[in-house]
Amino acid sequence: MADAAASGSYSGGPNYAEQTDKLVNFLQDYEEDDSDGERVHKYRKMLQQVANRRSRVVYVDLDDVHAALGDEFCEQMKSNAKRYQRLLADAIDRVMPEPTVDTHADEDVADILLRSRLQRASTGDAEANDPLQQVPSALKRRYEVMLIPRVKENSVPLRKVRANAIGNLLTVKGIVTRVAEVKPSIAVATYTCAKGGFEVYQEVQGRSFMPLFTCPAQNCCQNGRLQLQTRGCKFVRFQEVKIQEEADEVPVGHVPRQLTIHLYGELTRSCSAGDVVTVSGIFLPMPYTGFRGMKAGLITDTYLEAQHVEKHKKSYTDHTPSEEMRQKVLEATRGEDLYHKMAQSIAPEIFGHEDVKKALLLLLVGGGLREMEDGMKIRGDINVCLMGDPGVAKSQLLKHIATIAPRAVYTTGKGSSGVGLTAAVTRDTATGELVLEGGALVLADMGICCIDEFDKMEESDRTAIHEVMEQQTVSIAKAGITTTLNARTSVLAAANPVFSKYNPHRTPEENINLPAALLSRFDLLWLLLDKPDREHDQRLAEHVAYEEHPPLEFETFDAPFMRAMISHARQFEPRVPKEVSAYIVDEYIRMRQESLIHGATFGFTSARTLLAILRLSQALARLRCAHEVSREDIVEARRLMSLSKASVLDTKNEDDELRKRDDPISTVYHIIREHSQKTGLPAVHVADILPKVLSRGRTREDLDHCIDEYEKLDVWFVDSARTIIRFIAADDE
Repeated sequence: MADAAASGSYSGGPNYAEQTDKLVNFLQDYEEDDSDGERVHKYRKMLQQVANRRSRVVYVDLDDVHAALGDEFCEQMKSNAKRYQRLLADAIDRVMPEPTVDTHADEDVADILLRSRLQRASTGDAEANDPLQQVPSALKRRYEVMLIPRVKENSVPLRKVRANAIGNLLTVKGIVTRVAEVKPSIAVATYTCAKGGFEVYQEVQGRSFMPLFTCPAQNCCQNGRLQLQTRGCKFVRFQEVKIQEEADEVPVGHVPRQLTIHLYGELTRSCSAGDVVTVSGIFLPMPYTGFRGMKAGLITDTYLEAQHVEKHKKSYTDHTPSEEMRQKVLEATRGEDLYHKMAQSIAPEIFGHEDVKKALLLLLVGGGLREMEDGMKIRGDINVCLMGDPGVAKSQLLKHIATIAPRAVYTTGKGSSGVGLTAAVTRDTATGELVLEGGALVLADMGICCIDEFDKMEESDRTAIHEVMEQQTVSIAKAGITTTLNARTSVLAAANPVFSKYNPHRTPEENINLPAALLSRFDLLWLLLDKPDREHDQRLAEHVAYEEHPPLEFETFDAPFMRAMISHARQFEPRVPKEVSAYIVDEYIRMRQESLIHGATFGFTSARTLLAILRLSQALARLRCAHEVSREDIVEARRLMSLSKASVLDTKNEDDELRKRDDPISTVYHIIREHSQKTGLPAVHVADILPKVLSRGRTREDLDHCIDEYEKLDVWFVDSARTIIRFIAADDE
């Protein structure tokens, strides 16, 4: 048994001396094809870069180990990763080549101190025989060893990580919620004896250790007091972060699981709060708690010593559908009226709100991010706010969007306590350290943040959310921490009027308890009112009261298909051609003139309105899987914007003139009459009128009914092709 212990093995276990020899041969002999198709020694080349001070990390791929040493050896490395990481370091020390370039320019104080120590150790026999006085290998190494898991290894959900994974190389995926400061962590402690002048070394394996106080050297008879040499110690960069399982992996009613990640050396500062990361590392128990956190096979006081961190920059489109689902998506894109069908598939059990659902579909798809030459970015995410009376299904729409979006976070204005909706600097109750923790908007980066009770959020969030909704960043300057976090998210908010029920006798500013500067950052602001209407109320009551609702004209799409279709549509980046740009300019000028004539103060037309139309039209083009925005996309975007503004502004008056405007036939007639007066021509082309009708929130059917109605009244006559309208003058009668 003593011989087995000396060789680093136990009865029935592997012989670690032989395992080290195998790793030495692996590092020397493993070959692979380079980019030119030539066979090269992968790890010899990597170690030469380390020897030349051009690299500080040696990445050992377990796929290479499996190919060279077999499946059994690879599984032993995976299940006992910490031990084999040390064996790899010993093997690297044995095969490390001499530098091929002059490295004196890259030397620092640690190199000079190490050279003097090695010279002293080579001259004294007593020091050479004393293991505490020998220079440890960890002090001489100028590299880190990182284990890369096999490609076929899938990430393990945080909820399924159990005690049997202790010591294993593990891969997990989650959202970074908390990031601590980068601090030095001691790896080798160096002491000097106050009486004998001996140097004593102590390797530190964990985050905590017990320092030496008296000299343990064999040739020190005075047991002198040891003094720690700060310059002679070896420190590595250390950072602690916490990740949380993604929202779609948390069962309803459960608390999201978290895992502590320890980052060392080159891996520090590799992620920030809100990032979705895949982390590969060695799963270990906390050294100061041991296994006291074990309960029902679950270790609570654990951490993951990271070996590799991969950030997901396009987490919104990470959804990878199956081949069958991909075929369904391609088939649906070749079908007709996909826009209408997908909109109706959003919460199909909710009665009505057809145009609101279309707006929510465009929010899911989003527009394209625009980057200027000077580095300025213009957001492509669409923000929508739903205001209205109680019982109009605002919260249900938010819940449904959170379930079908590829990535979404659902929260409430008052429910986001602690760090709030944005982010905050907090103090860790266990360690007392300042940590940066992200809120709901940061965690929803590259996704959708659904905020219910938007009008009841904290005052600090109300101030910070202005930056989030336009610049899509969260700036923090507190307790010496100054940083900026990404919050590239679409905001879907639901708010109630300040009087519980919307009061039409008060102005919109009085009803909506939100600042105008914040409301202007929403691309669409819908006001959903519960107005008494006999026909509408009867259809709504039948829809709610009957258990079997009448089906739609088509079969609605399920959530997996919607996610796959949205991810497919977001791969397109449609541009705006010149002829469509000219049309957008004309529409924007006309909108500005209309706002000047009507004197509207709420929902005024500005440059943000123009950008909102561009974002909505790009989302429509994405749904068509097109690479260019068409004129019809602009018309539909204008129609949705007109309807959203009308939902707020048309509640101010209830007089006869408004009721006439609400009549679709009268509305279309006024549009035709205004166009005729502007052009000064007695004849009007239907093709010129149709875009104006659609942009005012009316349909082609309303235009046809208006033409037929006023043709019967002999106001105008229409040619046989139904394409030209000619007004009848008074002298023609």
